[in-house]
Amino acid sequence: MHDEAAAEPAIRVFALTENLLCFYAGRDDSPRYLAEPNWIDDSAMALGVATYAVYDGDAAIIYDAFASIAQARWVRRHLEEMGIRKFTLVYSHWHLDHIAGGAVYSDSNIVATKLTAAALESQRAVVETGTLWGPPAIENLTIPNVLFDDHYEMRVGDVHIELRRVNIHSIDGCVLYMPKQKILLAGDTLEDCLTYMIEPEQLPAHIRELQAMRTWDIDRIYPDHGDPRVIARGGYDKSFIDATIAYVTAMLQRSHDADYLHGAMEDYISGSAARGWITPFEPYRPVHAQNLKVVHGYWHDKPLPPIAL
Repeated sequence: MHDEAAAEPAIRVFALTENLLCFYAGRDDSPRYLAEPNWIDDSAMALGVATYAVYDGDAAIIYDAFASIAQARWVRRHLEEMGIRKFTLVYSHWHLDHIAGGAVYSDSNIVATKLTAAALESQRAVVETGTLWGPPAIENLTIPNVLFDDHYEMRVGDVHIELRRVNIHSIDGCVLYMPKQKILLAGDTLEDCLTYMIEPEQLPAHIRELQAMRTWDIDRIYPDHGDPRVIARGGYDKSFIDATIAYVTAMLQRSHDADYLHGAMEDYISGSAARGWITPFEPYRPVHAQNLKVVHGYWHDKPLPPIAL
């Protein structure tokens, strides 16, 4: 495995509000984590990964633990240099690029949905041996110890936070909502420029829950995979949800088409891009191609569900 002490990770820090920081890695020319193909360099860093810290006084709630121990350690050290001493980690969902650095917070509470904990427990062996997504292995998988079903409320200083479970992208999804600030940390429920589909059977539920999310009182949205320029200048608005609904809906509705597997990324996102809701990003082209295969494999011979738009 990569010698994590050999090089400092390249992480950009964006001060989004007086109580919210973004830590962003990827979408740049930083050194590779491993020479051979691997999920950190060729997936997570290629698409770009953001994690967040909501803080007040000497306490912080960290939303996601990055794709490596080195990155998580960098974030914690940065916050400690700001005078923060009390940490709580929240996992947005079980996927490896969000939980790999969890061991850095093993001395703190780690909060997640019960479904996230169950997924990690059931897959511990293949995660810790590097046989789930391939190398690198996560040698010290850290299971959350504070679990909830659908809703969990927290405070950090004077900042009120709601964690809400959503079945979008992954059935165990947990978004972080700051009602007073009208801010949503969206995890992987929203991505710029298109969502990664890994649970095709859940796509009708994803659309319904995206439509429900659209009704929330939100001014600004910050995803874990997004354009760092947009994040740094104030994030996305609800049109980001509209773009995701449009993409998921089209992917599902067209899945019986004879030429479905040849559908170009532009065929699905050009309308949202033209409106400025998202920005086409070339590393998402293979993600779209994989989405086509996954959705076609599940839905091509099944009746399509009615979709209320």
